[in-house]
Amino acid sequence: MTSSSDRSPAVDVLSTRTYEIRTYGCQMNVHDSERLAGLLEDAGYVRAPEGSDGEADVVVFNTCAVRENADNKLYGNLGHLAPKKASRPGMQIAVGGCLAQKDRDTIVKRAPWVDVVFGTHNIGKLPVLLERARVQEEAQVEIAESLEAFPSTLPTRRESAYAAWVSISVGCNNTCTFCIVPALRGKEKDRRPGDILAEIEALVAEGVSEVTLLGQNVNAYGSDIGDREAFSKLLRACGRIDGLERVRFTSPHPRDFTDDVIAAMAETPNVMPQLHMPLQSGSDPVLKAMRRSYRQERFLGIIEKVRAAIPHAAISTDIIVGFPGETEEDFQQTLHVVREARFAQAFTFQYSKRPGTPAAEMEGQIPKKVVQERYERLVALQEEISWEENKKQVGRTLELMVAEGEGRKDETTYRLSGRAPDSRLVHFTKPDQEVRPGDVVTVEVTYAAPHHLLAEGPVLDVRRTRAGDAWEKRTAEKAAKPAGVLLGLPKVGVPEPLPAVSGGCAVD
Repeated sequence: MTSSSDRSPAVDVLSTRTYEIRTYGCQMNVHDSERLAGLLEDAGYVRAPEGSDGEADVVVFNTCAVRENADNKLYGNLGHLAPKKASRPGMQIAVGGCLAQKDRDTIVKRAPWVDVVFGTHNIGKLPVLLERARVQEEAQVEIAESLEAFPSTLPTRRESAYAAWVSISVGCNNTCTFCIVPALRGKEKDRRPGDILAEIEALVAEGVSEVTLLGQNVNAYGSDIGDREAFSKLLRACGRIDGLERVRFTSPHPRDFTDDVIAAMAETPNVMPQLHMPLQSGSDPVLKAMRRSYRQERFLGIIEKVRAAIPHAAISTDIIVGFPGETEEDFQQTLHVVREARFAQAFTFQYSKRPGTPAAEMEGQIPKKVVQERYERLVALQEEISWEENKKQVGRTLELMVAEGEGRKDETTYRLSGRAPDSRLVHFTKPDQEVRPGDVVTVEVTYAAPHHLLAEGPVLDVRRTRAGDAWEKRTAEKAAKPAGVLLGLPKVGVPEPLPAVSGGCAVD
């Protein structure tokens, strides 16, 4: 614990207090941050204005331990806030997430002005810990060793009115040598299917038309409840929910990707033709060193089966370059898989040591220069394939779910943006009639770039939806709120379809 002199004095908390949450890492963290926001608003806090940059009364860091230099970034941000906190009586800083679970007491030793440290298993305690820190005027460090409450049972403040994350499991039973997440998130724990479906039905009743089933090893769902086909059954059950138009999931593991899951994807109309299948490496020796329980032949066999059952499926992946011991021949095997699989998109990463992982202590660490050169070759190959695969979309007629905030140039180009069923991003000409986020438009693709498509002709059809109604209602409620009470949508849109980290937090 640190002394009260390290913190600013308490103030009257009866006035409205604002909060800001800064999220790092994977989709699991994004989902947790929605829960943290819901908890704070349930406790009477209101969201600080967009771009307030540490001016909120409570600043929460939801951290990631997977990213390189995650700790340096955290302490740099905490240092930036220190003088602001010293000059603002009553301001509080909280640190949660994977790095908090890992570092625990180290955080308040290095940044004694932090008020609360909480872990991945007890995010529901944040409001109580903030109040306790305020009253006692000393830091509260509380790290639970096991899950106290499944995140989806907590209040939530969803970023989108029409698309939602639904967590079906937490934790991971794998032991990949490059990943520290299982040690921080714990063993896999599954939700009961009835609870998951009840949450989805409630979301649909609120206007949500797309859900993304979320788990750190999502298709291993069922191992905790003793049913190896539980995930495929869950997908089929989602297909029976009236009003649920799109179902996605992330991220599966090749080891657990069974034929019944492929059949459920192909036979359930609202399960989208999109699959994120982490490869990590195309080399069997490297996969063995990573403790990835599949080999190249198994991986390519899955891709072949998916393409046979779902011809238009867009398949994406994660790849790590420069894992310890990787030879040029190993790297060539990765390039071979990329050519054979023809991924629509690949998230590529240069291996870097993560303290606490077996790989960090392995012999054969690859020089940075070699890793960089291989990485550039891989990116160039994947860019070429992504463009070629996108060019195959030209001339196709697609139904898009309209999004907001995904087209950075939409205002200047007089376009709107949306996601195709396979999650490709499409920018389309703005129609004369009103189109809201959550509505569905039909367009013809006229141009392809490596990372997006264009539909430059007129919109062929506009379908107003309950999801669009929900967005419109929430936007109207935001406009009606008095100044200072910001419950609006700083980034409305379909949740990002793919994670931006490799092998671990929600990406296995």
